[in-house]
Amino acid sequence: MSLDQFRGYTVLGMFLVNFIGGFAAIGSILPVLKHHHTYCSYADTIMPQFFFAVGFAYRLTLRRRLEREGARAAYLHVFRRSLGLILLGLVLYHLDGGVKSWSALRQLDGWDWLKAFKRSPFQTLTHIGVTSLWVLPVMAARPAVQIAFACFSGLAHLYLSAGLSGWPFYIDWNYYEWVNTTPKGIDGGPLGFLSWAIPLLTGSLAYDLVTAARPRVPVGRLLVWGTVLMLLGYALACLNRVTPPNSAGPDIRSWLVEPPFVPPSRPVNLWSMSQRSGSVSYQTFAAGFALALYALFALACDRGRLRLGLFATLGSNALAAYIIHGLVDDAIKPYAPADAPLWFVLVAFALFLAVCCLFVRHLEKNQIFLRL
Repeated sequence: MSLDQFRGYTVLGMFLVNFIGGFAAIGSILPVLKHHHTYCSYADTIMPQFFFAVGFAYRLTLRRRLEREGARAAYLHVFRRSLGLILLGLVLYHLDGGVKSWSALRQLDGWDWLKAFKRSPFQTLTHIGVTSLWVLPVMAARPAVQIAFACFSGLAHLYLSAGLSGWPFYIDWNYYEWVNTTPKGIDGGPLGFLSWAIPLLTGSLAYDLVTAARPRVPVGRLLVWGTVLMLLGYALACLNRVTPPNSAGPDIRSWLVEPPFVPPSRPVNLWSMSQRSGSVSYQTFAAGFALALYALFALACDRGRLRLGLFATLGSNALAAYIIHGLVDDAIKPYAPADAPLWFVLVAFALFLAVCCLFVRHLEKNQIFLRL
């Protein structure tokens, strides 16, 4: 119950930030409701929560399939599911660029095709599909192996992002700069799966914590580990102060960056929290935030009796809600200008939310669920 309610809250949060984040009135009053790509805002906590929920359910369903169907069938099912998500993502998001003639198409080289996949195709569903394939070898492994794999994935992302000449196996490529140059990447770009493995595997580890402590959910342990991850993510972000173009002063306070949800005062780099960069500091903090938030849902829903019908509706049909909200957004936004006053933004959002919930509730009422 806690996972369904947590997922429903996350879908509602997605509705909120995706619709109102681009309005000037919201940016001036509540800037944390939009993506800034230079620090971790409230908007940036939503996508990692989806990965957390995916990891939790991934571990649960894979173990059941392994017991019921055997390794070959279980892993083949996950492989097909992940490819299905990637295909659905490519269809929904489209490739970048395009051509208008056969001669123009023939002139495209390998680099042009690579750039076509840099930005638009790599968004939520594609990232979930690719990341699910990346972590598949360790999804049935013991927790220590998953923790080691999460650390390896984070270090690999840092290595490719930095391109430091002093590191072993030096490559002359700076992924951080590449993903932040035009056309700028989305949600970490094509190699984002390396850091998105962190919140996904955190969800898997949370499943182990919950099942090991049955019948009583270990809310305290979930909160403690969530806090540890948030502090670790913040500590990594503080390395921004001691790496170019920044430098720390003699005062210990000069080594600390602004906390999450507060805009930075100095130039950002690969250590800064950034959803666009898929930075390891951001993913680690966001994974801890998701774990701590889930602990509160476990306390309220599993130990307590909290049940919100809206969260249940959205959480049980999250994929349908995700697809529907994009279509409804496209239908309303042409008549909701970015400089509209706050009252108009709130009315437009209320209409958007009502239509989305109406569609998803209709599907639920007729027992129609979109799942991969």
